[in-house]
Amino acid sequence: MVTARQPYKKRLIILAIIALLLVIMQWALPGHPGNVNLYTTYIFRPFQYLRNIIFGNIPLSLGDIFYLSAGISILVLLIKWIFFIARIRTYKPLFILSLLRTLLAATIIYFVFFLGWAGNYYKPSLSELWKIQDSSLQNDSTLYAFDSYLIGRLNSYAPHYHAISFKEVAKRSVMYYQTYTDIPSPLMGLRAKPSLFGTLLQYMGVQGYYNPFTGEAQVNSNLPDFILPFVVCHELAHQSGIAAEDDANLLAYAVGTSVKDSTFNYSCYFNLWLYTHSKLRMRDTASAKYLYKTLNQLSVSHLDTLKAINKRYRSKLSHYSSGWYDGYLRFHHVKDGIDSYDDVVQTAYTWEQQIARRKDSLIHIP
Repeated sequence: MVTARQPYKKRLIILAIIALLLVIMQWALPGHPGNVNLYTTYIFRPFQYLRNIIFGNIPLSLGDIFYLSAGISILVLLIKWIFFIARIRTYKPLFILSLLRTLLAATIIYFVFFLGWAGNYYKPSLSELWKIQDSSLQNDSTLYAFDSYLIGRLNSYAPHYHAISFKEVAKRSVMYYQTYTDIPSPLMGLRAKPSLFGTLLQYMGVQGYYNPFTGEAQVNSNLPDFILPFVVCHELAHQSGIAAEDDANLLAYAVGTSVKDSTFNYSCYFNLWLYTHSKLRMRDTASAKYLYKTLNQLSVSHLDTLKAINKRYRSKLSHYSSGWYDGYLRFHHVKDGIDSYDDVVQTAYTWEQQIARRKDSLIHIP
C-alpha cells in the first residue's frame, strides 16, 4: 500500500511547472504576431522536421495506432478506477496516485500538443496575410455569380477529368506544394498517408485529419476519387502549419486550381462548389435549382455518388464526432467552430477576383 508523500510531491511539482509553461504560452501568443512567428520558425517547423525524420518514411499510419493505443489505455484505466472505487478503503492511496499520474500524463500530452501544433491557431488568417478580405459575397447576386462561375469551371474541366489512385494523388500533391508554394517542404516533410480506419472515418463523417503528435497527414483513402485531390491538399495545408479549417480549404483551393492538372482542378472546383451551392440553396432555392440544371452530367453523377455514400454511412457517430470537433475548434479560438469550413466561399471568391493582380509567383504559406 502506498503511504509515502514523496510520489505526490514530485508529481505535483512537475505538474505545476508544465502548467506554468502552458499559461505563459497562452499569454504570449494571442495578439502577438511576432511571438507567433517565433513559434512557427523555432518551435513548430523544427518539431515537424524531427517528426518527419522519425515517422515520415514509414508507410504505416502511426498516428492511427497512437490513437487506438490511447483509447485502449483509457478503457483499461477506467476499469482500474472502478475497481479502486469499489474497494476505496483499501485502495484509496493507489486511487489518488493513479488520478495524479493521469492528470500529469494528460498535462504533458497537452503540452506536447501545444508545442507541436496548437500555437498555429494564433496565426493571422490567410485572408489577412494575402490581403483578400472582402464581404461582397453577403450580396445574393454575387453569390449567384460565383456559383455560376464554379459551374462553368466544372463544365470546362469535366471532359478532361481522369480518376487517379490515392498513391498518385499523394505524390502529385507534394510536388505541387513544392512547385507552387514557398513552403520549405523538405523540412516540413509533406506527405499524406492512408488512414487505417477508413471505414470508421466514413461513419464519423471524417475525410482526413492531421495528427498533432506524429505530424502525419491522414486521409480516408476510401473517399471517391473526385474528392481525394482536394482533401489531400487540405491535409497537407495542415501539415504546413495552417490550423484554421477555412484557411486549409483556401490553401488547398489556391494550390489545386493553380496547377496544370485537370484532375486536381476539377476536384478543387467541385469541392468549393459544394460549399458555395449549399450557401446559395439556403438563401435562394429557386436560383440554386436553376444553376444546378446547367451542371454537366459527370458532376451530377458525382453528386449522386456523394449522396449515396452519405446515406449509407449516416449514423449518430457522425453527429457526436461533429459535436466534439466543433467544441475542440471553439476551445482553440475558432469562433465559428465546425461551421468555419464554408467560410472558404468568401475568401476563395476574393482570391479569384484578385488573382490577376497577384505579383507573387509563389503562394505564400506563413
